Amino acid sequence: MTTLTQADWEQRAQALKIEGRAFINGEYTDAASGATFDCISPVDGRFLAKVASSDAADALRAVESARAAFDSGVWSRLAPTKRKAVMIRFAALLDENKEELALLETLDMGKPISDAYGIDIPGSARALSWSGEAIDKLYDEVAATPHDQLGLVTREPIGVVAAIVPWNFPLMMACWKLGPALSSGNSVVLKPSEKSPLTAIRIAQLAIEAGIPAGVLNVLPGYGHSVGKALALHMDVDTVVFTGSTKIAKQLLVYSGESNMKRVWLEAGGKSPNIVFADAPDLKAAAESAAGAIAFNQGEVCTAGSRLLVERSIKDKFLPMVIEALKVWKPGNPLDPATNVGALVDTQQMNTVLSYIEAGHTDGAKLVVGGKRILQETGGTYVEPTIFDGVTNAMKIAQEEIFGPVLSVLTFDTAEEAVQIANDTPYGLAAAVWTSDLSKAHLTARALRAGSVWVNQYDGGDMTAPFGGFKQSGNGRDKSLHAFDKYTELKATWIKL
Repeated sequence: MTTLTQADWEQRAQALKIEGRAFINGEYTDAASGATFDCISPVDGRFLAKVASSDAADALRAVESARAAFDSGVWSRLAPTKRKAVMIRFAALLDENKEELALLETLDMGKPISDAYGIDIPGSARALSWSGEAIDKLYDEVAATPHDQLGLVTREPIGVVAAIVPWNFPLMMACWKLGPALSSGNSVVLKPSEKSPLTAIRIAQLAIEAGIPAGVLNVLPGYGHSVGKALALHMDVDTVVFTGSTKIAKQLLVYSGESNMKRVWLEAGGKSPNIVFADAPDLKAAAESAAGAIAFNQGEVCTAGSRLLVERSIKDKFLPMVIEALKVWKPGNPLDPATNVGALVDTQQMNTVLSYIEAGHTDGAKLVVGGKRILQETGGTYVEPTIFDGVTNAMKIAQEEIFGPVLSVLTFDTAEEAVQIANDTPYGLAAAVWTSDLSKAHLTARALRAGSVWVNQYDGGDMTAPFGGFKQSGNGRDKSLHAFDKYTELKATWIKL
């Protein structure tokens, strides 16, 4: 928790020098075209910076830089212990610059400064250091061979990685990918969202300070349809890793097929069910968790608990508890350390969320809390945390990812019905189960088609647990040792002795 006041953060914001250029081959540089776009804060509409609008020409420069660095071996063939030391130093530099990075994150994306300072930046540093620490502990294999044969199974860095990351956790999602990608010896071209590019641009310089050689990490701010597409189609990019919408994830698979069959690893959308059985061990805790699961980070979370499935026998008792718990989640100025709900990332996203709220009305759901834009006088993009009751799983608000603080409440009578409703979605990213029955918890968790299942909590786990989805929520895993599978190739070498 930060000890700085809102006035302190405002003072720092006024003095902040913001870098908006791309970073290629160890240097900040304008886009080749000279084009820029305005970076506007959702906090209050203030202008932050002009940011380079990279395109295909910049993608070409960055990939050439990344490939040259990789082929030189300056990083790719460096001893794992030495790469580890650099990655740990990189993580330490994030921590040393925590105030600046948290402020950039809040101004750029609208999240509360307490979350940026206390969760996002430490989590980002942890992702880098954890992966760095792991790299000299990943062993290769010797196959079971006859006495006159030797079979080696070795991991090698895959080459040039294009990492395309989202706007909701800009730095943390980048570091979930940079950690294992860089630790494995790859070169990376990082493409942050045009909605929140500032921390990615800033850490490029910190990477150089840490000792990562020029060309190994390049950062290209810009739009998906220009520089993102160029990277996905580039014949010398070996892997694309992506976190974002299912729609764009599918397009990246097409681009892979149209180019060099590059590996594509995707963490896409979610419509996560939060299942509360009548025998939940602590209904008050479940209600508080349900409120946080939809209000945290303004609901702009791929694992947001956006579908609350409540056993019918306790619905009339439990829903008022959720409504009461949601009262503590109040939108306010993100630079106030007391604020726990900030601004939506931009006007476009705010309008998208408001359109889903209107769809809830149209489809016949009952609005019980929220549902409006507020704090318009600030110039920011704020929407009240919202609850719809009487939702059926066929409604638009129950099927589509809203990416805002909008909760749909559904009811069920049996565990089998809960699982059927929970799985009746194209997504399969996360789910939660609340019950005192150990067998029911295990059987329900096993039946849920989701990459993460939490029992008697919401959003558990740390760097030791893999993260990713089933179905149209994607493939591959971030975090844990499993993440290294995305950034390495397995080679079998068979030797006759």
